[in-house]
Amino acid sequence: MKSYRKELWFDTKSRREYVNITPVINQCLAESGIIEGLCLVNAMHITSSIFINDDESGLHNDFEVWLEKIAPEKPHSQYRHNGFEDNADAHLKRQVMGREVVVAITNGQLDFGPWEQIFYGEYDGKRRKRVLVKIIGE
Repeated sequence: MKSYRKELWFDTKSRREYVNITPVINQCLAESGIIEGLCLVNAMHITSSIFINDDESGLHNDFEVWLEKIAPEKPHSQYRHNGFEDNADAHLKRQVMGREVVVAITNGQLDFGPWEQIFYGEYDGKRRKRVLVKIIGE
């Protein structure tokens, strides 16, 4: 069995942002040479996420509105975690959106359903963060 590992780095310009990383993951898959197997993509920071969904701007706006209703950023004083930092809401948003995805690899391609894409979700940005790509198979 082959194994491939790569770290991707992101430095978003805003506090919250969604980045379609599917093209980068496809590039990793091509580099791996793996034809049949599994691809794990996971955020290595507790205030960012990896998830699969549609690449549609209205939906991304809906995520933002929905997440703000569940875990509003302000007032910062509403969270016990906030003191030295002001990112408790980002931790909660990540918990809802998820840490990682695993995608089957079939015939050298990510085995997606219609419209599925892989996203990096940032909830406490403006600093460098890492994502792990691990691909195993034959």
